[in-house]
Amino acid sequence: MRTHGVRFSIIRHAAWAPGLETPEQWQAWAQSPLPPAPIPPSGEPGVRLMAPLLRRRAGQLGKMALETAYACLGEQRDIPLVFCSRHGEVGRAVELLSALVQGEPLSPTAFGMAVHNASAALFSIARADHANQLALAAGGASIEAAVIEACSLLADGAAQVLLLAADCPLPAPFGAFEDCHEQPHAFAWLLQADNREQGARFELSWRALAGDEGAPGAQERAMPATLALQRFMLGVARTYEHAANRQQWCWSRLA
Repeated sequence: MRTHGVRFSIIRHAAWAPGLETPEQWQAWAQSPLPPAPIPPSGEPGVRLMAPLLRRRAGQLGKMALETAYACLGEQRDIPLVFCSRHGEVGRAVELLSALVQGEPLSPTAFGMAVHNASAALFSIARADHANQLALAAGGASIEAAVIEACSLLADGAAQVLLLAADCPLPAPFGAFEDCHEQPHAFAWLLQADNREQGARFELSWRALAGDEGAPGAQERAMPATLALQRFMLGVARTYEHAANRQQWCWSRLA
């Protein structure tokens, strides 16, 4: 069964990954043949717009997310934010669990920054911004869940919503469970209700899958769904589909 889906416009966007720091670099990456060159696992942005005292609390995932949020919003305030990450700060969680096993004291800062909404909270604190924030994870369909949540906020009266997505490779204990080539990346989209006069217009629809229908192929497993979607958004293809959470997610670029 197919739903009617959701429609929205992206009026501004920003992205950051090691080796992909400028719009021109991202555009060249999006236009490169599949599979594109893998993104280096290390490297993080400067987040120079954030006070050093707060910036030092963030790790690679948080700094990437914060860099794109600042770049996308600029001086705008009071914009609801939806943050999504499939794995979140799982690396910090592993470090904390390892410390517990070894009987070492836990770092309060590391503990506070391990929660799923930590990056969004830092952004709010740094800007003294009281806008509504949501943080979610929905497995392989995390980005779709975030877009649906953002569109719900738009339908509820928000003029714009900032969608923020970020992920990093899994730490060693979980590497065996990877179902794609995890790579560090983050992007921010400033969304508003579907508007023919402004921004790039997209539709997301979905249908339930039966049994093994829609099992991801080798090409889809080559990169995380969020990264593949960012490539689609920057490209010219009319559609992009991927299977996750027993759903076939269908993205369409509207004229």
